[in-house]
Amino acid sequence: MRRTLEPYLWLLFSGGGVVAALVVPVLVLLFGVLMPLGIVDWPTAEHLRGLLDGVLVRLALVVVVVLCLFHAAHRIRHTSEELLGIARFDLLVAVMCYGGAIAGGIAAVMLMF
Repeated sequence: MRRTLEPYLWLLFSGGGVVAALVVPVLVLLFGVLMPLGIVDWPTAEHLRGLLDGVLVRLALVVVVVLCLFHAAHRIRHTSEELLGIARFDLLVAVMCYGGAIAGGIAAVMLMF
C-alpha cells in the first residue's frame, strides 16, 4: 500500500481551522473593534517590542500564521478542484497551494527570527 501525505495535510488543515476559529476572532475583536473605538488602549511600540522579545511569543505567532496558511491552502485546493472542475490538475494545484503556504511560513519565520 502506497503512503500519501494526505493525512498530514488534513492534520494541518484541522489545526489551522482550530487556530483560525479561536485566535483570529480575538485578534480581530481587539485590533479591529475595541482599540479603534477607544474601549481598549492601543499598545505602545515599546510594549509590543517587549512582547516580541520572548522567543515563545514569536514561535506562537509563527505557528498561528503557518497553520492559518495551511488551512487556507487546503481549502483553496479542494474548493477550486470541486467548483472549477480542475481535478485533473490536482498535482499542480496542490503544489501551488501548499507551496504558497510553505513560502508564507518561511517568510513568517524570517520576519520573526
